[in-house]
Amino acid sequence: MSAYEHRTVLLRGGEVHSPADPFATAMVVERGHVAWVGSEGAADAFASGVDEVLDLEGALVTPAFVDAHVHTTATGLALTGLDLSAAVSLAEAADGIRAYAAARPADRVLIGHGWDAARWPERRPPSRAELDELTGGRPLYLTRIDVHSAVVTTAMLDLVPGIRERDGFHDGQPLTGDAHHAVRAAAYAALSPQQRAEAQRAARQHAASLGIGTLHECGGPEISSEDDFTGLLDLARSEPGPRIVGYWADLDIERARALGALGAAGDLFADGSLGSHTACLHEPYADRPGTGVAHLDAAAVTAHVVACTEAGLQAGFHAIGDAAVDAVVEGVRAAADKLGLARIRAARHRVEHAEMLSPESIAAFAELGLTASVQPAFDAYWGGADGMYADRLGAERARALNPYAALLRAGVPLAFGSDSPVTPLDPWGTVRAAAFHRTPEHRISVRAAFTAHTRGGWRAVGRDDAGTLVPGAPADYAIWRTGELVVQAPDDRVARWSTDPRSGTPGLPDLSPGRELPVCLRTVVFGQTVFVRPNE
Repeated sequence: MSAYEHRTVLLRGGEVHSPADPFATAMVVERGHVAWVGSEGAADAFASGVDEVLDLEGALVTPAFVDAHVHTTATGLALTGLDLSAAVSLAEAADGIRAYAAARPADRVLIGHGWDAARWPERRPPSRAELDELTGGRPLYLTRIDVHSAVVTTAMLDLVPGIRERDGFHDGQPLTGDAHHAVRAAAYAALSPQQRAEAQRAARQHAASLGIGTLHECGGPEISSEDDFTGLLDLARSEPGPRIVGYWADLDIERARALGALGAAGDLFADGSLGSHTACLHEPYADRPGTGVAHLDAAAVTAHVVACTEAGLQAGFHAIGDAAVDAVVEGVRAAADKLGLARIRAARHRVEHAEMLSPESIAAFAELGLTASVQPAFDAYWGGADGMYADRLGAERARALNPYAALLRAGVPLAFGSDSPVTPLDPWGTVRAAAFHRTPEHRISVRAAFTAHTRGGWRAVGRDDAGTLVPGAPADYAIWRTGELVVQAPDDRVARWSTDPRSGTPGLPDLSPGRELPVCLRTVVFGQTVFVRPNE
């Protein structure tokens, strides 16, 4: 880090979101930490003893966001490469593929992301023959929006010997399972180190521009590569930008430790996804036969949790369907029976996504101290009576998904993320999605959602001393241009009221649907400025 972190800075003349003082307008940052928070009058006493005074001009200062589930390189490739998430039809996607291939003649492999045939009138992805024609026969790897299946060209298949014999290869259908993982590995291996670093840099810069100070990178042998993971950690150490906390999804815990991961966790797949019909369910899908795919059983979960707990590493699993969530719960409970509940709770093991939860599994999460690392944008994209969840599960089961209010009531720690590039980096949009969940009984307050996207992300990595602007906390903060601050509750009868001075509750931006979201003016990580909006 540069010498900047040792400068003492006084911020004043704005609104500082701090539990230490709900009416704070000023803050002092010293040696990368918050040194003082308070009122404008008291700020005068500090003004002469600091290296810099920053006039906030009425702006809001909050803790920087933590995105608790990101695929950094894939996010950067979507930013710098072929992103089909906005395509509204197969024809529009085809135009995008053709134009991208023409614009990148030197790339050894073309990589794209984001198609969602469920939202297209044609209701199908491009065929391999169509892709071959669109790319002129070049290798192309193109992931569905949930990243659990992909369509590819013939030239891409030819890079993976034996691909047609692997599980998940069905001629004429998108690749899933082992076949998908093998093709993904080949596609990423064909990226040059320069392409990879360019993508990682782009993702971190984009995150910083959105007030995100920390990213939890979810890598693994079936997701990215060891070089990709260690390269990202090295880049984060050598260049300013958001912090990177690495999780490596591997049953080989010594490998995870050797790579510098905080946990053998993240996308360690217990199942797949609802969009690709690979999430593991107790009852069959509503729109096709079958109950999805189980990748780990309870015994495997138990063995992994025991090994991680004894090694002082976090364990964690990707679990979306109710059968997968129950397998994880059963496995973690058996580990608690073996090692003692206190040791399991202290380790703060995680479950990523955790979408299909029963009252019993929610109670078990609370008992076992499991963090629910969840993505509210999933509901915004795929929830509701006409959404993909209802297509896959039927309306009744779909309504039960992503029950954030029940998780909070039970005392389950929540950490919010995007799973980018599955859904975009968009922290205030994520908070809004949780506060205005498509299923009203699952809504939580803006304050609770904001906490899950700031302090919750720090708690999920074992840090209780960060994610709030109080003296002694790391100076990870963002400055925002925004409208009036309010206290927002999820109940429609008391949807919004101005901050009551007697409540001592610091206000937050009005995130009602249709309102403009706050604009990030500056992002600071450990006292070091990593983003300043141009012309501000």
